[in-house]
Amino acid sequence: MTNHVYKQIELTGSSTQSSDDAIRVALEKASKTLRNLHWFEVIGTRGQVEDGKIAHWQVTLKVGLRIDD
Repeated sequence: MTNHVYKQIELTGSSTQSSDDAIRVALEKASKTLRNLHWFEVIGTRGQVEDGKIAHWQVTLKVGLRIDD
């Protein structure tokens, strides 16, 4: 088995739909320019409130990118 090394980056995705959608948005956008996305960890969730309702979800992630051998 090969030992792997990872680089961690931090991303924040946003969505008007849900926190899950904010995560999806962040990962899909990042995967267009970054390779070897391997795992993520939610480190923060927040939202914007307008007229007593959730207007936007914002989710901050730590993302692990596997370094090429």
